[in-house]
Amino acid sequence: MDTVSLIAVASIVTAGFSTSIGCMFPAIGEGKAVSTALTSIAQQPDAAPTITRTLFVGLAMIESTAIYCFVVSMILIFANPFWNHIIAK
Repeated sequence: MDTVSLIAVASIVTAGFSTSIGCMFPAIGEGKAVSTALTSIAQQPDAAPTITRTLFVGLAMIESTAIYCFVVSMILIFANPFWNHIIAK
């Protein structure tokens, strides 16, 4: 296997792991956050607007982690910084 193929395989495998793990754990975290928010709203209905606002900010923060992993995966597949180094040799 030549060097270019090895870099391609390593990039694709790394992008797959980054996307799968980087989307799986934020999804679990979002589920737990929503579950906890719904439980607390059920216990304290008067605090629902505050809990909901805080929940949406927290969900946006959690989701940004998955988006960053997706962006890294797309960079590894389409704009791989290692290609220029390998092609230059």
